[in-house]
Amino acid sequence: MSEQRTLTAAVHQEEDWFIAQCLEVDIASQGQSIQEALANLREAVELYFAEVPEAEVTTTPLVTSFQIPGTAA
Repeated sequence: MSEQRTLTAAVHQEEDWFIAQCLEVDIASQGQSIQEALANLREAVELYFAEVPEAEVTTTPLVTSFQIPGTAA
């Protein structure tokens, strides 16, 4: 049995869909809920690694937040 990998997903909403993107490989998927989007992403990444077992996996990026001053509307 191969070693389990831990990957990072960023999720955002576009209209009625949630978009999940793997940050270590350039793969994204969508779903009607966050859980569905992540499940679909997991399946897509598993299929990708099955087809490309020596795929290049980038290091996990540092994900953080920052603030900017508000703007007047």
